[in-house]
Amino acid sequence: MRSLSSSLVSWARGRGSLFLMLLAIGSTFWSLRSTAAEPEPKAQPYVLESYYKARWEQADEFIRLFKKNHLPVLKKLAADGRILKISAVKPRYHATEDGRWDYRVTLVFKSPAAAIDSAYEDAVKKQLFPDQETFQREERRRFEILDAHWDLPIVDVDLEP
Repeated sequence: MRSLSSSLVSWARGRGSLFLMLLAIGSTFWSLRSTAAEPEPKAQPYVLESYYKARWEQADEFIRLFKKNHLPVLKKLAADGRILKISAVKPRYHATEDGRWDYRVTLVFKSPAAAIDSAYEDAVKKQLFPDQETFQREERRRFEILDAHWDLPIVDVDLEP
């Protein structure tokens, strides 16, 4: 008994390119049909925690500049739907110097693509701060104050067995 595929091949030899064309059209239709039936995968939120360690006695200046220059940009991105949540915390007490941080800012982006769209963010900065010279100078100062800064993408961990 011959297999179905060998039967189709021998039949196709006798029918030539008409069969191959119909086979190609049918497989294309089937592929499009199965693709259309599948829902688009929903982009998962992207959570980023940014830690800021200011030099001693300069944490207040850092947060003042953050609120003045960076927070309005983040709020505009939130108003545009790119950021879903903005929050910040600071520790109540101090830690050891090597583990010390002064502020943790958590951003929940709509998607990973929204988190890395620097061109959009740059356009927002120019829109919100027409005096780019002052804006750039103050942003440089904000980072000069820091001893350390790191960004940490966060993922949820399922704790259910």
